[in-house]
Amino acid sequence: MLQEQIDLDLKKSLKSKESLRVSALRLLKTAIHNRAIEKKQDVLDDKDILDIIQKQVKQRRDSIEGFQRGNRDDLVAKEKQELEILQSYLPKQLSEAELTAIIQKVIQSLGVVNKSDVGKVMKAVMNELKGRADGKEINKIVSSLLP
Repeated sequence: MLQEQIDLDLKKSLKSKESLRVSALRLLKTAIHNRAIEKKQDVLDDKDILDIIQKQVKQRRDSIEGFQRGNRDDLVAKEKQELEILQSYLPKQLSEAELTAIIQKVIQSLGVVNKSDVGKVMKAVMNELKGRADGKEINKIVSSLLP
């Protein structure tokens, strides 16, 4: 289970004194704990944990963009390292060619013909690809494929 792996990795990081990894994993565990309280469950399933990790990854990417605009290279480096740590728990990301093929199939199955239906396609693709691709990348491909 993913939560057990995160706990195990946190213990290893504490023993080897990897402060950045410890910090990132503690933040992740806190987010998991908060979601468990919110859902009134003791243990979350891997799907919920993947959703949490994806949100954390998105937050790191947004922070990196903001820090780059503010010329805070020290914080950019820290956020990039945390991003790598979090991404290690996500499934393998699909290549652009694989994404394009999947998106084309979804467009054909939905019978979408114009850009006004981007939302329908995005919803279907995001549900199918849960955690295997970035939403911005998917949106870019969907927009380029629709006339």
